[in-house]
Amino acid sequence: MAQDLLHSFSLPKTLKLKTKQQELLIRVSALCLIYILAFITRLFSVLRYESMIHEFDPYFNYRTTLYLTNHGFSEFWNWFDSDSWYPLGRIIGGTLYPGLMLTAAALYKILRFLRFAVHIREVCVLTAPFFASNTAIVAYFFGKEVWDSGAGLVAAALIAICPGYISRSVAGSYDNEGVAIFSLLLTFYLFVKAVNTGSLAWSLASAFGYFYMVSAWGGYVFIINLVPLYVLVLLVTGRYSLRLYVAYNCMYVLGMLLAMQIRFVGFQHVQSGEHMAAMGVFFLLQVFFFLDWVRHLLGDAKLFQAFLRITVTGAVTVGAVALGVGTASGYISPWTGRFYSLLDPTYAKDHIPIIASVSEHQPTAWSSFMFDFHILLFLFPAGLYFCFKRLSDATIFIVMYGLTSMYFAGVMVRLILVATPAVCLISAIAVSATVKNLTRVVRAKSQAVQSGSGKGTSTAKGSSKGVVDNSQPFQKNGAILLLLGAFYLLSRYAIHCTWVTSEAYSSPSIVLAARGAHGNRVIFDDYREAYFWLRQNTPPDAKVMSWWDYGYQITAMGNRTVIVDNNTWNNTHIATVGRAMSSYEDEAYDIMRSLDVDYVLVVFGGVTGYSSDDINK
Repeated sequence: MAQDLLHSFSLPKTLKLKTKQQELLIRVSALCLIYILAFITRLFSVLRYESMIHEFDPYFNYRTTLYLTNHGFSEFWNWFDSDSWYPLGRIIGGTLYPGLMLTAAALYKILRFLRFAVHIREVCVLTAPFFASNTAIVAYFFGKEVWDSGAGLVAAALIAICPGYISRSVAGSYDNEGVAIFSLLLTFYLFVKAVNTGSLAWSLASAFGYFYMVSAWGGYVFIINLVPLYVLVLLVTGRYSLRLYVAYNCMYVLGMLLAMQIRFVGFQHVQSGEHMAAMGVFFLLQVFFFLDWVRHLLGDAKLFQAFLRITVTGAVTVGAVALGVGTASGYISPWTGRFYSLLDPTYAKDHIPIIASVSEHQPTAWSSFMFDFHILLFLFPAGLYFCFKRLSDATIFIVMYGLTSMYFAGVMVRLILVATPAVCLISAIAVSATVKNLTRVVRAKSQAVQSGSGKGTSTAKGSSKGVVDNSQPFQKNGAILLLLGAFYLLSRYAIHCTWVTSEAYSSPSIVLAARGAHGNRVIFDDYREAYFWLRQNTPPDAKVMSWWDYGYQITAMGNRTVIVDNNTWNNTHIATVGRAMSSYEDEAYDIMRSLDVDYVLVVFGGVTGYSSDDINK
């Protein structure tokens, strides 16, 4: 009777999955869990405080997004903001990267269309966690393209909880990097896919991914310099192919034309020195294509060598003369100070003090690397070893991405964010390859004993195989111990990431928390209370002077006109405010009257021990 019941409840044959289908089901289930994990691990700030915008710059992004949703794209694109940089003002559409605002506004419209009653603020708060989950999915496909599906799964899991990425993608961190890292990794994945396949469709997709990156963040300069450098390395190492020609030409030409539609970028792709490397490699690729065609046409090796020398010499000469004339005439602008500061860490300190004064622009300490990467810092070199061991067009790209981004991360602590995807991908390759090799040893069967017993012989060959078999139990035990050690280290990584996310990266600077004398939690909400007081107790046309750190928050929450803000585009204006803040009362009063200032906001943290007040600035 019991057997009949079990037989009646057994699965039909049509529902029994084959091995490949089981693997696909497990992989999809793991990706779904990673997607959810990447989202919920960034919600500590919402759970501990409330749904709010963090830091300083995100308040400008929130204010412009609110204006976009209320007035439409045309008004937003042509908005002249008279509340910022009084009396100069600011042209919003021509001085920002609109990708973040347009993305949040589109998500808001979609949710409203689906009858979800949400406020635009909640969409802004959760935009970064949403795109962090999407980044984990892109990391899976990127890892699969470069190595295998196992490396892709590990990469998705690592980047989902890596503190180096979470620091800029927690709930409430409504900054450009929230969507920029997703578009950065997506562009790289699509381009590598295009190089591997030679597909025009993937090349066009990478161009659109690059366009989204340009619209979102100024870090697109990293893409437009890394990709040409990668193509140049492939050309020098003899890896030129028609696949590479199609991928780069389509990505560069269409991506450049699309990027020019962003007003803040404009014609920089053909006039800025930071973009000349991409153009030079584009023309060099045409020379390679021409030489390849001539080589097949001539069929004579000696004649082709002579033609090659003449052509290369002529191309290099023409390129050098064009670059020199363009630079001398002023058509090609020189590198910006920010670009120089990445190549030379001391440049900003000597020439651009306002950039060097920002804490996130300081060189990175080793403790910061360990804090943000944990064991990935040691897995990264191992992953590089495996990549060099199995060189291909894809692994060469990920190696170059990893090495260059790690150098820039050492120059500027903020750029740990750019290096995080590369570190996670290369570390995932190390984990996947190591675990696969160890499991192969554990699952290996003693073939020598089976063959020896089947033949029933005692030859010298059979005795030598028996010696190998005696060592296999020790190999298996060692492999099992190494696997357990690897899983232990990964579990410690997960614990570390959770702790860092909870304690270090989920505290909004707009609301401060401390512990009282009896261990109770004390919340300081002075910032928002001060801005609310400004909004309720000052005239609507009042001008407020403060240090530039608080400009975005005053206009967004206080709804008052400010003299300077976080855009820092006019150093003279900032210097005038700084002089007023540091002068004696009578001299400062004259400066403030010349700026038509009505109120002055000063942050003093002497009572509570707040070290980031205006006195310390």
